[in-house]
Amino acid sequence: MGGIMGVAAQNGCRVDLFYGVDYNSHLGTRRAGMATYDAEENKFCRSIHTLEQTYFRTKFEKELPKFKGDLGIGVISDTDPQPIVINSHLGKFAIVTVAHIENLDELERELIESGVHFGELSSGKTNQTELVALLINQGRTFREGINHAFDRIKGSCTMVILTEKEVIGARDRLGRTPLIMGHKEGAYCLVSESTAFANLGYEHVRDLGPGEIVAITPESAVTIASPGDKMQVCSFLWVYYGFPTSSYEGKNVEESRFASGFEMGQKDDTEVDCACGIPDSGVGMALGYAAGHGIPYHRCISKYTPTWPRSFTPSEQSMRNLVAKMKLVPNKTMLKGKRALFCDDSIVRGTQLNDNVSDLYANGAKEVHMRIACPPLIYGCRYIGFTSSKSDMELLTRRIIERLEGDANKNLDKYATTGSPEYERLVEEIRKRFDLTSLKFNPIETLVRSIGLPKEKICTHCFDGSSYFGNKD
Repeated sequence: MGGIMGVAAQNGCRVDLFYGVDYNSHLGTRRAGMATYDAEENKFCRSIHTLEQTYFRTKFEKELPKFKGDLGIGVISDTDPQPIVINSHLGKFAIVTVAHIENLDELERELIESGVHFGELSSGKTNQTELVALLINQGRTFREGINHAFDRIKGSCTMVILTEKEVIGARDRLGRTPLIMGHKEGAYCLVSESTAFANLGYEHVRDLGPGEIVAITPESAVTIASPGDKMQVCSFLWVYYGFPTSSYEGKNVEESRFASGFEMGQKDDTEVDCACGIPDSGVGMALGYAAGHGIPYHRCISKYTPTWPRSFTPSEQSMRNLVAKMKLVPNKTMLKGKRALFCDDSIVRGTQLNDNVSDLYANGAKEVHMRIACPPLIYGCRYIGFTSSKSDMELLTRRIIERLEGDANKNLDKYATTGSPEYERLVEEIRKRFDLTSLKFNPIETLVRSIGLPKEKICTHCFDGSSYFGNKD
């Protein structure tokens, strides 16, 4: 996914920018970048680093003094190197994005045929943030250019732009990813995660609306394009991506996870000795489940954080699998002889779950029950790239459906319907594959209630294949 931040602060923005970007580190694992504009020297300062071997602060802390100026932007990126710095008829500017552009190849061909060239290549491919910048350049103003980009992009794109005079933030046309405004004396900021506000002294002002464009300076925040009335904010912000202390659209992440677990715990008649969350995103749900079911919460498995931060992700798949296993440490004393129930955010490919369940039994668990915060993932994400799947066949559910039906695309609506014979068969196949004592998924209705927004404002495509408002495929 990724996270972005823009800061406009009197007497220098670099400290707020540095720590604010760091508070987005759980949103991305590949690269990070910062840029500031130094009005005295009339220049942009930019740095980009990989995060595949270490985490954000270790890369940028030593070079922090060079980031001079009152205006700055930064990014934790799961895609290409950012920020991109552009010189155009709109003036010089830097840009960072949280984007998933489904029609990237089509837009690239059109721009090249029109005489535009690309200067940034990432692993031999077009840098999508540069593509967004080139689309913006086709407008006569930033407002016109951003709206042109929104009109052309299929998928999603939220961005922050650094100019020589201000920082401009624009939330995705359907609000799939957040952009939140904060304010303190002498400063405004725009950021993906409201978690960044508390320790930096910012007060939450509001979430930008879908498609809204705002310009901030140290003294002011001005809306230059009003928000639309249709929204499809990604439900996985509450299920997986979001940090517990963050809120989106006024709905807190931890509160949502607790509520989803509480409802499931109240309705579940399974007899177990304790509940435990798979760290980190399963913990809030498990605490709610324990409260709703009337059983104790035990830390039967813990995440080892001193040397395994979430942002560390090796480039090789085999090493990623190893890291996923090494981060989580079972507690044999707490597991021995227990009928233990575990809560997790989702099952995507199933690799980590397989390792976890084997370890739990090996460390003495008598029974291993699993409860999942969301419904089964039936469709690959097309809008923010949550499943990052080049093919739906990367999803465990689709591989099982192919084996059951002979066709991975057959009867998907039935497999996505909680309680249908096909759904029950799918869940049982997953349970048997991982040797679980029992397995249950929260239905969409529980997920929607726990988030607290109307269903039509939440994207649930990966669960039920529902379409979206706006650009058509």
